[in-house]
Amino acid sequence: MTDRSAAIAAFWDSAASSFDEEPDHGLRDASTRAAWARRLAAWVPREPADVLDVGCGTGSLALLLAGAGHRVTGVDLAPGMVGRAREKFAAAGLPGRFLVGDAALPPTGGQTFEVVLCRHLVWTLPEPESALREWVKRLRPGGRLVLVEGRWRESGQGAAPYVAGAEQLPWGGGVGAADLAAALRPLVDELRIEPLGEDVRLWGGPVADERYALIARVGVDQGGGTAAVRPRG
Repeated sequence: MTDRSAAIAAFWDSAASSFDEEPDHGLRDASTRAAWARRLAAWVPREPADVLDVGCGTGSLALLLAGAGHRVTGVDLAPGMVGRAREKFAAAGLPGRFLVGDAALPPTGGQTFEVVLCRHLVWTLPEPESALREWVKRLRPGGRLVLVEGRWRESGQGAAPYVAGAEQLPWGGGVGAADLAAALRPLVDELRIEPLGEDVRLWGGPVADERYALIARVGVDQGGGTAAVRPRG
């Protein structure tokens, strides 16, 4: 682990105890929780699927997916986050696997998944485009990559970095939908962008910055069926 990665892990580890106080993190409000459940149901296949949640945090989205019958693996660099995710699943009596590790290079061996989910993570990564390639590699033919991202108003010019060295991160202030789509488009077969900023139920109130979901699929032929995955860089 690099010094920067260690600092990032330590930051999120210390944030684990208060992380769920944000409405869209803890999903404690029933309307916020229901809003995320509806979005996930639209993004993830109805049939029980193997889902990899990279940068899973305290496991709130993973819990919704497990409650819908999906088989969830969560990965997070911060042990404190993983510990809280495991506690949530134990309290709910739901199965789930949670691993401490680098979300940019998930420690899942050769396992592949129908869905790779990532929410508000790429802005923390030293090499986000490398992570995108890794996540695409983890998808089975016809699989989906779901990225919930944005550009954050707190990261305006002159804002202090959240950890030392974060000002050097490629997407440290978040990433706009157009830029993320441009980076991902050569790696996938289908891609669409779904704006999320105006759905106040997701965030517990109005937001002033750009927020969106990017849903991509691999191994899809022009007729919408599943095809062999073509080689990618």
